Formats: sequence, C-alpha cells, structure tokens
Amino acid sequence: MSILQRPRYLNTNRDLLVTFSVYPDIPFSLSCGDCMDTTKHLVFSILLAISIVALGTVGYVLLEGWDILDAVYMTVITVATVGYGEVHKISRIGQFFTIILILLGVGYFLYVVGALVQFMVEGRIRTVLGRRILDNKIKRVKNHYIVCGYGRIGRVLCKNMRKKPVDLVVIESNQELIPVMEEDGVLYVDGNATDEPALLKAGIKNAKGLVAALASDADNVFLILTARQLNPDLYIMARASQNKSVTKLYAAGANKVESPYDIGAASMAQRILRPTVTSFIDLAFAYSREDIQMEEIPVSASSSLVNVMLKDSGIRQRFNLIIIAIKKSDDSMLFNPSFETVINAGDTVIAVGEYENLQKLEKILSR
Repeated sequence: MSILQRPRYLNTNRDLLVTFSVYPDIPFSLSCGDCMDTTKHLVFSILLAISIVALGTVGYVLLEGWDILDAVYMTVITVATVGYGEVHKISRIGQFFTIILILLGVGYFLYVVGALVQFMVEGRIRTVLGRRILDNKIKRVKNHYIVCGYGRIGRVLCKNMRKKPVDLVVIESNQELIPVMEEDGVLYVDGNATDEPALLKAGIKNAKGLVAALASDADNVFLILTARQLNPDLYIMARASQNKSVTKLYAAGANKVESPYDIGAASMAQRILRPTVTSFIDLAFAYSREDIQMEEIPVSASSSLVNVMLKDSGIRQRFNLIIIAIKKSDDSMLFNPSFETVINAGDTVIAVGEYENLQKLEKILSR
C-alpha cells in the first residue's frame, strides 16, 4: 500500500453505526438504521395492542353498560383467547362487537409477539455475526499497529493515525467504550491488554508496532514485558504519566516513551513563543487541506533517483516541492540539505508541498 495513499474514510451517516473498511473487498456493515427500524416496529406494535384494549374497553362500556374493570377484563381475555367465558350476558350487538374484537385483537396480539421475538433474535444474531466478522478481519491484518487503551489519549491517537493508510487494532477492557469504538469504526478486541490471549487475538505476532496507552504506568510496564516476549522485534511506544516511570518503561522494553503532559506543556509554550511557526506546522499536518502538507518518503533501492544529487533530481522543478531534510540510513539528519546532497537507498526524504505532488514524488522514490 502506498504510504501517501489517501485513507479510506468511514462512509458514515446518521443511520450507520459500524462499517469495517480495512478490507473494502469484503463489505459488511452493521446498520443502526436496522436497529432503529426494529425498535420503532416494536414500539408501534405495542401501541397498537394498547389501542385495541382501549377500543374494546370503551366498546363494552358503551354497548353493554359495564364498568371499566369488567370491560377491561373482557377485552383482555378476548384478545388473549384464554376462553374464561363471558363476564356478563352479552347482547346481540355485543356479540358482533366481540367477533370484530377477536379478529382484530388476535392478529395484532400475534403481531406484537412476533415483533418482540424478532427484536430479540435479530439483535443477538447481529451481535454474534458482527463479532465473528470483526475477528476474521483482525486475523487477516498484518504489519498493523496495536493500540492498548481507548481512553482520551488512545482515541485521539487512533484518530490521527487513521489519517494515514495504516491498519489499527485496539484492545480495550472497558465495556462502556465498546459503543464508542463501534461508532468510530475501529477494529477492536474486548479484553485486558496485559493478558497474552488478548494480545494474540489482536495479532501481535504479525504486528508492526504497539502503543501502550493504558491508564497506569504499572500496567504499561507489564504490558510491554508481555508484548516484548510475544514479539521481540515489535516497535513499542509507551505513555508515561509520571517522569519517574520513564526509565522503568525503557527497561521493560519500550523503544520510545512519551509523556502527554510534557508534550502538551511544550506545545503550549511554543504557541506562545513561536505562534507563526506552530501555525505553519499545524497547516503542514492538516490532512483536510491540499495546498500544503509535510510528508516523509522512504527511498527504495529501485528508485530512479538513487545516487542522484538533489540538483539533478528535478524535484523542485518537476514537483514544486521543498526538501527540508533528509534522514540518512544511520539515523543522522541533514537539515536544509545542499543541492549537492546525494539521495541514497534507505534515506527518508522530508518534503513540503501540495499533496498531489508529494504523491507523485512518492511513486518515484518508493516505487
């Protein structure tokens, strides 16, 4: 998959609850519209049954002169066809009214019972079928990222990561967050992220990276230890709530540890001290705009620009892009590289420009 390819956004609307879009060739959606229709159907049926009881009660009161309790009782046993017998002797017109009430009441009573059974059975089938298809999709993903925890940090992280075409699987044990994950359309595993079965179900053996964003640092340490045993080559990023936990998270096997509080404070300071710079960075990372974006593009060995100087690459002339940095294969960073800098295989080019032009450059560099 192209690293600059636009992601497949959820085709959501007011009636859509979940749409699994990781594999577009396997369409499956759980429609909230279906749930709403079934619910309205059930409510409407119950209201009709109440109306029939009210109609029968009024009819017996007016036609036979019975009191309300006797009229209600006669109506209920007639509609329910229990056959207890007449409450009082019924006149000729009362008999005709009872026949009509039976014809109307029995049909609608069965209709209500059928709607209730349909509501319960279809809801259960939908839940089981949806979970099974969700599990099948998780089994098929490879080179994906596992996000452990879908709280405030985890949800925002997933939202931003899904702006790029990457596959995500979330592990969350809080039952209250399941409707939120379904509404967001993410693949998820309902379980404790520190347990091996949950990690295996999320496909940790085939995963590319893992984000430990659980609520406590102790849980994140245990999660990292478990994940590192299951997949020694996994790239792990961890969230640290306290500075004293950073060394422990690294010791457990994390490749990178970040503190949301430190990052947030630093960002606020930069917005005060360098508002123009931060506005430019926000603009460059705004995927909703195409006039300017910043992207990193790895250079493959088969690229036609390998071992070519920047001045001879034609990147500026052909694509109207600005190369602001090149990360070399040894992780050294060349900021504002000179026009004589040579593009090598394994480099990562950081460019700024229009999205369409960035996509064209990606096709040449990453082939």
